[in-house]
Amino acid sequence: MNFLNFNFKKAFILLLIISLPLISINMEQKKVQNSWFTQPFSFMAQTVQNGFSSLSRGVRSTTAQYLNLINIKSENAHLHKENSELKTRLNQFSENQNELERLRTLLDFQNNTKMELIPGQVIGRDLVADHNTITINKGTKHGLRAGQAVLTVSGAVGYIFKPQYFTSHVMLITDRYSVVDALIQKTRSHGIVEGKNSETCVLQYVERTEDVKIGDLIVTGGLDNIFPKGFPLGVVTNIERKTKSASLIIDIKPVVDSNKVEEVFIVKHAALENFLEKTVDPQTTSQTGQQ
Repeated sequence: MNFLNFNFKKAFILLLIISLPLISINMEQKKVQNSWFTQPFSFMAQTVQNGFSSLSRGVRSTTAQYLNLINIKSENAHLHKENSELKTRLNQFSENQNELERLRTLLDFQNNTKMELIPGQVIGRDLVADHNTITINKGTKHGLRAGQAVLTVSGAVGYIFKPQYFTSHVMLITDRYSVVDALIQKTRSHGIVEGKNSETCVLQYVERTEDVKIGDLIVTGGLDNIFPKGFPLGVVTNIERKTKSASLIIDIKPVVDSNKVEEVFIVKHAALENFLEKTVDPQTTSQTGQQ
């Protein structure tokens, strides 16, 4: 019964599988003697081998590309991190360079003046809109007193009006209660600079006949020896000539932006320092050249 149920199809397949290696060996040994009945088997074997070979190459290529992409992504992240670190170091270096240059400028200014100066730093600003003041980190402990001038290497800032033991309040020249003796650098005409708003001062009591133009530099007068004479205050931005007024009303913009001030000098003693002597007068130079 079992014999009758014998599966010829399975037997044929089994016989075919067993004969394939024998046929392959026979083909290798006798390549010249290719019988007609071995050619289909040889074609099938070559097709299978080529298919497996192509599949293997494709898998290897895909795997290699995937691994390369992973490496590129990792290297890209590493380079991005290094780039960010280098940018941070560069910014820090630039900031240190700027601070060094600023400190060098302050030191040169202090060493090249006759004035007795006390260096200070701005630690606060007045939040009241009615006043324009700043707070510095020096007070009576350091020899400060009310009325002393405060300036930077660029120009006048204000003066001490409320000294305390460790700190002091500085009234800026833009404060409406501020009054500073001043003169027009070009004509040497005297006037009074008063605060107008947070960005503007007014030069008053200048005669109408004075030759004043927009862009002229206004400097300190130095009459009270609080500020040194001839130190920059501001630049003329507007000139108002009223018909019934004997004097001009001149708007000036301070040369020092109080919102950007970080380091200041307090003038402990002006020592009659005169910056006008350091300014070359074009008329004097012309007369000297003619002589």
